[in-house]
Amino acid sequence: MVLERQLQQISADRFIALVDSPEYANRIVELVEGEIIEMPLPNAEHGEILAILTIKIGQHVLEGDLGRVATGDTGFILERNPSGRDTVRGMDLAFINKSKAPAPLPNTFLEYAPDFAVEVISPSNDAADIRLKIRQLLDAGTALVWIVHPETRTVEVHTRSGATTLEEGDALSGGDVLPGFEITVREIFPVPETG
Repeated sequence: MVLERQLQQISADRFIALVDSPEYANRIVELVEGEIIEMPLPNAEHGEILAILTIKIGQHVLEGDLGRVATGDTGFILERNPSGRDTVRGMDLAFINKSKAPAPLPNTFLEYAPDFAVEVISPSNDAADIRLKIRQLLDAGTALVWIVHPETRTVEVHTRSGATTLEEGDALSGGDVLPGFEITVREIFPVPETG
């Protein structure tokens, strides 16, 4: 749902000021090419999968002192355009390499793309917006994007060289972005109850 559309597109700086106002206090919003878009609240399944991923990836990052992990729709400024059609996207889970991540992370949106991003799909997500988000991340310098599909229990892995879809028995690797990190797709989904 588009919340703000004006003759002049909203810049990242204007967006930052707006989202700090009481009007946006309890809303999840992103700035997509100059328009403020409200995002739906994630469902419980989404939250559980994200928690599993955060624990597994976070532990690997902490143990290897590789950088920073951020969750909860942390904002990244992916595009700043002279026309004001800026883009600020929130990530379900993001990894920022130690070489560019200050310690601690600042109390504002980050002015660069994450090195690795994960999005867990909910029924309310728009497929066209997810494709746009993947493109924006890769164009901004993100090296690895995982799109997690709970309904099919699959993960799309996107890099600048292409995309592949992995099934439950396949291995998910952090590649050069998260060296040494590997789990099966099955491990990121809650274990179904057996009768």
